[in-house]
Formats: sequence, structure tokens, C-alpha cells
Amino acid sequence: MKKAIKYIAVLAIAVSSTSCGGDQNSQAQAAPANQVLPFPVTEVPTRTVTGFTTYPVSIEGVVNSEVRAKVTGYITDVLVDEGEKVKKGQTLFKLETQSLNQDAAAAKANVNAAQVEVDKLKPLVEKNIISEVQLETAKAKLEQARSNYNSIAANISYGNIKSPVDGYVGSIRLREGALVSPNSQEPLTTVSDISRVYAYFSMNEVEYLDFLQNYEGSNIEEKLGNMPKVQLKLANGSTYNEEGSIETINSQVNENTGSISFRAVFNNPSRLLTNGNSGKILIPKTYENAVVVPQASTYEQQGNILVYKLGAENKVNSSIIEVIANIDNMYVVKSGVEEGDSIVAKGLSKLRPDTEIKPQPTPFDSVAKPIEKVFR
Repeated sequence: MKKAIKYIAVLAIAVSSTSCGGDQNSQAQAAPANQVLPFPVTEVPTRTVTGFTTYPVSIEGVVNSEVRAKVTGYITDVLVDEGEKVKKGQTLFKLETQSLNQDAAAAKANVNAAQVEVDKLKPLVEKNIISEVQLETAKAKLEQARSNYNSIAANISYGNIKSPVDGYVGSIRLREGALVSPNSQEPLTTVSDISRVYAYFSMNEVEYLDFLQNYEGSNIEEKLGNMPKVQLKLANGSTYNEEGSIETINSQVNENTGSISFRAVFNNPSRLLTNGNSGKILIPKTYENAVVVPQASTYEQQGNILVYKLGAENKVNSSIIEVIANIDNMYVVKSGVEEGDSIVAKGLSKLRPDTEIKPQPTPFDSVAKPIEKVFR
């Protein structure tokens, strides 16, 4: 009985010791939760930054002339190739004109016969053997014969289809043996002057009004003169090395799309751009002395963008910022923070409002610098 009592007492002491040890461990684990942790903090500056608004564009040469047949005939020769540079008046295609040549020979014979008749009647009129009316009738027949011959001769010349402009030959849709006519729906080819190209793009009505209000001028012409140079991003993602200018705006709203069309022009000395190219136009907008914050120093909540501002006693509190532009890795801010405010630079997911931190000053540029792309 004494041994049993002694065993129970020892067991009670062991349980008590274990319980005390557990309390001590809990206190040891809870201690770090109240510890003030270090966080990088940066000061909000103002910067002059330039952002770009992009719109899809379609490219066309400044001159884009269709080449069509003026007479019906079979193609006998194609004298140029696609992409070849040609001059205005250069023959591109030849049509079969054998039947027209025969018609021309007959018409020429009629001209000669009418001329003989006029020459025969002239002396007779001078001698008053016949009336002047007969001679005038013969002259009229001569002019009619000449007109008929000239018409056929013109059609023969139309058998040599020539380039209407200086430029480069586009796709050649028909080859030798194809029958063409003035009523053909498809042109034989297109000759384009691509030394300069047009870039066409559109804005909706709201974008159009906002865009125009950014530039000084009492009318569209004056506003166009105050617009900055624009850039062109090609289909492969590279930026074209020539800057362009917005030169026309069609201020009428397209009833089908609700959009307004713009036209920019770019020099194209290297012929890199051609008809049918696509890309994006980049329209710059500069923000002078704007308040900026790094995107890495923000977080989103219920559709809002927030930062943690450092306040009294090194406690942080969240603040909603109004963003007016997204440039590189920075937000251009309209409200919510001001120049000189200190915000938490990184590690925002570990914070809660009214948390005390140990601020570690961090240069702004080290937080806002662009992220280098290792893989393409």
C-alpha cells in the first residue's frame, strides 16, 4: 500500500513538471510574435516620366494604284516580277492584239480611200464643176474614218499595260494565257509607292475626346501640329527605327464600330514596311514632376491598389492610391500618397494595419528598377 502511494506521488510530480515545461515552450514560441521586425522602406519621389498608349494599325503605301486592263484580250507577256521596282509608263503586261491589228489595217485603208476622194473633189470644186457640199461631205467621211482608225490604234496601245506610277509591283494574280477585260473584278496587280507609308488606327469616342484634350489648339489642325512624334511597334515586337507623325483625323464617328479613324505617316527608306503589314502605334504622354511609386510596393484589395505608409511610432497603415498611368514598373499616382511619404518597399503580404516595424531605408531606384528578362 505504501509503495502504491509512493508511485502515485512520483507520477503526479512528473505530470506537473511536464505541464510547466509546456507553458514555458508556449511562452518561448509566442515571444517572436510580438517582436518588431525590419522592413525596407522607401521615400516617395516625383519624376518626369513618359508612358505610351498603343493602338493596332494597318499599313499601306502612300500611293497604292491598281493596274487594270482597258481592253479585252489574252495576256501574252508578263514583263515584271512581284516586288520589282518600276517607273511610271513602264510596260508591265502585253495582251494579244492580232485581231485589233487586222481591224486597224482595214480602218487605215478606209482613211486612205476617204483621203483620195477628198483630193479628187478639190479641183472639181475649184473649177465649179461640183458643189462645195460634195467636198464637205467627203471631208466628213475622211474625219470619220480617221476617228475609227485612231480608236482602234488606241485599243492596240492599251494592249501594252503600263504602270500608272513609280513604285513596287505587288502580287501578280494572272499570268500568260489568262483572259482579262475592263470588267474583271481583280486587278492584274498593284503598284505601290512605299517610300512612305500610312499607318491607320482607330479610337472610340471617349478615347478620342480625352486624346484631343491633352493638346493645345483651338481646332484639330492646331492640335495636330502640337502632337508629339509617334512610334511603331512591328509584328515581331521590335520598334521601327523611324518616328512618324499623326497627320489626319477623321472626326466623323463610324456608325458601325463607334470609332474614329486616325492616319499617321512614316518614312520607309529601307522598304521594311509594305502594304498589309500590321503592328501597334505608340503614342507618348509625358507626366511632368509626377508622384510615382514602385508597383512592387503596392498590393490589390477589392479592386483597389494600396500601399503601406509609415506613420507615427513606426506603425504602418494602408492607403488607397489613385493610379493614372502604369509606366515600366511604376505607377503614376494622382492621390493617396504625396512626395516625401515613406512607404513599405517590399514584403507587404506579411503586414497588417497598425503593425509596428523597424524601418530600413532603401533607395527608390533599387525597388522600381525594371526586371531583367532572362528568357524570351
